[in-house]
This record gives sequence, structure tokens and C-alpha cells, in this order.
Amino acid sequence: MDPIVLSFHDSIIRQSDVDILEGPHWLTDTLIGFYFEYLSNVAYKDETRLLFIAPEVTQCLKVSRCQELGVFLDPLQVEKRTFIFLPVNDCTQVESPGGSHWSLLVFCKNEDSFFHFDSSSGSNYQHAKQLASKLSKYLSTSEEGVFVQAETLQQKNGYDCGIHVLCNVDLVAEFCARYNRVEGCGVSKHTEVIKKRVEVLNLIFHLKEESENDAKRNPGKDEGTSSAKKPASSNIAGSSK
Repeated sequence: MDPIVLSFHDSIIRQSDVDILEGPHWLTDTLIGFYFEYLSNVAYKDETRLLFIAPEVTQCLKVSRCQELGVFLDPLQVEKRTFIFLPVNDCTQVESPGGSHWSLLVFCKNEDSFFHFDSSSGSNYQHAKQLASKLSKYLSTSEEGVFVQAETLQQKNGYDCGIHVLCNVDLVAEFCARYNRVEGCGVSKHTEVIKKRVEVLNLIFHLKEESENDAKRNPGKDEGTSSAKKPASSNIAGSSK
């Protein structure tokens, strides 16, 4: 039995996802997808320049032919966006999640460049470069687009690559919203990486509480959550944003 903790837009967070956040475990596409949905629907809800693409869509873009990209990108209205954030996985299978490393690829229309943030420098270079090359034919004003291997804080273990992606997307998105560019965004701090798991746990239970309160105010509305144990290490009253 793996009870649902939170139903949030297209994301379903279960107790097993909470367990992953509580322990020193590699983040799944479910958790990264949830966080990207939070950024899109809450943190940057009114910021139309920024587009956060889900991990499963990024994976489809990786393995699809160039002429098929519009199937995934047209509904997202990418032509109206200035910044596009994509979580890159080294998995090569389209039908099954997996892989061993996450990194972040950001396209900036103003700079006509792709910026790759990799916490294990070089590990996802080929995957990100191939994706950027494919997307440049759809997004870039030049034939290839500029690919920048951005300076990135390096992880200190073998399982925090997904956490680094979340910290990097926070850093870059905030910088883009403020300065309208990616270049010069700086580097995440190790202290932010250390506390990020608890912040995401706080966020999940904060949204769960909001959903339950909303359900009480509107009894006919499905709250989309079920009982789950709270992590002992987190302060549920807070959130990451």
C-alpha cells in the first residue's frame, strides 16, 4: 500500500516519494516533475516568460525526431516564452523511467543560447548537447544555437543530482525573472543543497494542508489527498518559496 499524500495539478505524490526525500536517495521524475509544476503554477504563475517542462516531456523530446518536436512543444506555446527549463536525464529509454543522473538545461531566447547546469561536470554533457542541438532547430534563430556548459556547484555524493537540479532551477529562474538573462546567474550554495530536501517536504505538506482546508470549505470538491505520516525532520508550517 502506497497512500497518496498530495494530488497537485498533474502530479501525484505518494508516501514512497516522501520516503525518498527523507532519506539519502536519488530523486525520481515524479518529484522533479512536481517541483517544476509548483514553479509553473504557484511560484511563477504570473511570469509568462518562463516555461518549466516536465521530465517526461523532456525525455520524449530527447528521443523524438526533429519533425515530431512540435507535437510536444506547440501546446506549450514555446514561441511566446523567453526562458525554457528542462530537466535532463541520462536515460535512453522512452517508455521507462530510470537513468543515473539529472542535470538542468535552460534555453534563453534573448541570448539565443542553451545553458547546461551539471552538478557532476561532464556526466550529462552529451545528452544535454544532443537535446540542445535538436531543440535549436525549433527554438533558436541560428542553425545550432550556442551551447554553454555553465559553472555549477558540484555534488558531494552520488545521489543528490536531482536536489542540485531543484536548487539550480530556483537560482536561474529567479535571476531570469529579475534580469531577463541567464548569463551571470551565479552558482548555488552548498547550504541550500543541504536543506532542500526538508524544504520540498515542507512544501508538499503545506500544499496538502491547503488542499484539505479547501476541501473543508468546499465539501463537494475532491481534496485529492489521503493520510500519510509527516516527516519528523520537517517544519510543516513552512514552504520552499
